Amino acid sequence: MLKVIKRDHQTLEVMRHSAAHVMARAVMRLFDGVQLAFGPTVDNGFYYDFELEHSISDEDFPGIEAEMARIIEDDEPFERVEMDRDEAIQFCKDLGQALKVEHIEEGLADEQTVSFYRQGEFIDLCRGPHLPRPGVIGAYKLLSVAGAYWKGDASRQQLQRLYGTAWFSKQELDEHLKKLEEAKRRDHRVLGKRLELFLIDPAVGSGLVLWLPKGAVIRRELENFIYEQLIKHGYQLVYTPVIGNVHLYETSGHYPYYAESQFPPVEMADGDRYLLRPMNCPHHIKIYQSKPRSYRDLPLRLAEFGMVHRFEQSGELTGMTRARGFTQDDAHIFCTEDQVADEFRGCIEMTQFIFKTLGLDDYRVRLGFRDPAGDKCVGKPDVWDRAEAALEEVCRELDLPSLEIEIGEAAFYGPKADFVASDCIGREWQLGTVQLDYNLPGEDRFDLEYIGADNRPHRPVMIHRAPIGSLERFVGMLIEHFAGAFPLWLAPEQARVLVVSQKFEQYARNVERKLAEAGLRASGDYRAEKIGAKIRDAQLELVPYMFVIGRREQEQDSVAVRDRREGDLGLMSLSEAIQKLKAEIEAKMVR
Repeated sequence: MLKVIKRDHQTLEVMRHSAAHVMARAVMRLFDGVQLAFGPTVDNGFYYDFELEHSISDEDFPGIEAEMARIIEDDEPFERVEMDRDEAIQFCKDLGQALKVEHIEEGLADEQTVSFYRQGEFIDLCRGPHLPRPGVIGAYKLLSVAGAYWKGDASRQQLQRLYGTAWFSKQELDEHLKKLEEAKRRDHRVLGKRLELFLIDPAVGSGLVLWLPKGAVIRRELENFIYEQLIKHGYQLVYTPVIGNVHLYETSGHYPYYAESQFPPVEMADGDRYLLRPMNCPHHIKIYQSKPRSYRDLPLRLAEFGMVHRFEQSGELTGMTRARGFTQDDAHIFCTEDQVADEFRGCIEMTQFIFKTLGLDDYRVRLGFRDPAGDKCVGKPDVWDRAEAALEEVCRELDLPSLEIEIGEAAFYGPKADFVASDCIGREWQLGTVQLDYNLPGEDRFDLEYIGADNRPHRPVMIHRAPIGSLERFVGMLIEHFAGAFPLWLAPEQARVLVVSQKFEQYARNVERKLAEAGLRASGDYRAEKIGAKIRDAQLELVPYMFVIGRREQEQDSVAVRDRREGDLGLMSLSEAIQKLKAEIEAKMVR
């Protein structure tokens, strides 16, 4: 019988979720005492969390995949079964599925009925939807296994998380696997260690980044670049503490709304409680409130490279791209309502300029609006409606690429525009953000005011913006995007002087000195090694330019320039070579 399947993203998600159930069924057939947790889809695949005595490894993958193939070949239908809560609890108890019992009793406490999906002997608590039958599942593969905690709580039992992927065709699967191999080659955790860019040491703490000297160069150059843009656009830099009184964050709503993702407060002997700041905005608000403000002072643009902390679950930590401590290129604009459109437009345009400079031309903009049925947003509905309408109007006027709206993705205080960039192998990264806020300045929060032209108090509007977001995450993404081979202006080492023989060391050291005097980051390799080995080492360390020095170069007061990408560029005078590099740096060229 010919099976027809609609090939769109939504169907692909349903197929992957169905594949997760097939995988769970296969695991239960192969191993005893399996407790089922959850099996959702993720970007480009799916996973399922299990509790079982057997420690699943890569060696088990072929057997699990073979069992999945048999289940798909049998093509038994997925059947939806609904039960009332009490019946469902007893049913899961009879199955011996304690995790499901707990979830129905606690996680689904407000539900009167719950749904299961049955396929042959396998049945699982699930909202669905699923494919009618598994026979239409295309190509699939198990990818990895990792540890995870039940419901993400490190105090609960540890589970085994089995990852897989599924696609409509084997060709699509092969392309995806090829992309995964390329991603593995570009992994910032591997390159960061090999190129000595950053370090995460368990003695310091999980998710806390130590910037090594070479990585610090990249960070400093990015900060300087952003700082230039801030000054050009009328921002004032401030510095604020990395901790604050809990009352401050209670007023803002960060605590207790997001208490589960924050480090617990520290209680002092005098009874005061302090919190590692999860966001910079309350501190900037207090600077705004430090003196009376007039409409003549607005817009007031305050910026800071501010360190914040979030208690990410250990299973979610991923090097620099998912850390517990990170620095935001944060700024907050306090303006009148009439100034909102121009200020928001300026934030968007600055983000676009930064992306363009770094060669990140493939991006989309996602508008995050509140979910009217949710409980994670503060403020009155009419204020939200006004903010969302203003944000959408500005973004549509700018004709932003691939503009889309996602309900339920707002910040708790206002709607936002997130920049989602694709790297050179097509992976998406949520980076910069601009957020419109009518709530934190409100009377229920910080009660901000300015005196208007009518000599009466008025409420300012607040814009939160961070063009690149987290510096740690952004640099981690850039390491992978450039595969460690940064543009010259960002490269930790821009040029290396290599001597053919140690006889030319004195001249070469003079070349190195002149490069440094010209403001270039340069070093010299004066080892008693063959020149081929020195070139190879510089290539492996991804140094953009090499200046080779031998008899000819010394006699002609010149250098033989070698480009890491293009190879030998020939003989140049030192001044000509310096000007070439400085022109490339000045243009912030991305090759």
